[in-house]
Amino acid sequence: MKIRPQRLQQGDTIGIIAPSSPPNQENLQKSLAFLEELGLKWQFGKHVKTAHGYLAGTDEERLEDLEDMFANPNVKGIICAGGGYGSARFTDKIDLQLMNENPKIFWGFSDITFLHTAIGRYSNLVTFHGPMLASCVGKDSFHELSAKMFQQLFQPMELHYTEDISPLETITGGVAQGELVGGNLSLLASGIGTRFEVDTKGKILLLEDVGEEAYRVDGLLNQLRLTGKLNDVAGIIVGDFSKTEPKRKKETLSLDEVFDHYLSDLGVPVLKGFKIGHCQPHFAIPLGVSAKLDADNKTLTILPGVE
Repeated sequence: MKIRPQRLQQGDTIGIIAPSSPPNQENLQKSLAFLEELGLKWQFGKHVKTAHGYLAGTDEERLEDLEDMFANPNVKGIICAGGGYGSARFTDKIDLQLMNENPKIFWGFSDITFLHTAIGRYSNLVTFHGPMLASCVGKDSFHELSAKMFQQLFQPMELHYTEDISPLETITGGVAQGELVGGNLSLLASGIGTRFEVDTKGKILLLEDVGEEAYRVDGLLNQLRLTGKLNDVAGIIVGDFSKTEPKRKKETLSLDEVFDHYLSDLGVPVLKGFKIGHCQPHFAIPLGVSAKLDADNKTLTILPGVE
């Protein structure tokens, strides 16, 4: 049984952590004004301003910040400052029972996909795939719709994605219903073979990525294919794939050709073009809730993520 965290109230405190790479501190500071506009207070993890090479602190320090925020009864939700790399390095050390006993909002994306998948599999907590503070909210490019998506944390809200938000293209028609899982394709592929690999059976799978050329996306999708992760999906939504142009001129396939090769013959609904991922606007969604994908009418309906 999935656990929906309690909704936020005006005056609640949000914990801010950096589970992956060091966040841009200037952008992080700018993002705090947005939290104020939402009526929220905030508390930084002890190590948010720490740098350990390409990591925002040692594995132990980043794990400590994550668990401290879940254990702190005054913190009602956790928003990640940014992604990058590194969350997988301490995932096997997380006290997942702590999250079951102290369910609360957990929000982030990109490298945070590894944590979403682990938490979803072993604590049953619904988490949120959405724009982060330093890497998104604190930038001038932060979009009005991206900001609006935070309202789903304050009240149970059914989400509806239609072509009013972005053009959508049907790869395979049909209608599917299932639990929404997934996120960053690179992180989903890297989790395969570990106990934290994504469970796709009967699920609607979200795929998004950034900075990966077509041949790399090809290899990552092939990894999902060879390990059976595409065999039993209920449906697939293809989010944003940006900065995918080859770094030098060479013969290549288009991303559309790659998607068609791997996703068009699965016999399940597949719809692409969602503004979910490394993009603005970024349509934030809960993971672990039931969703309905209608690839014929090009809509996605998602049940609320909070109680």
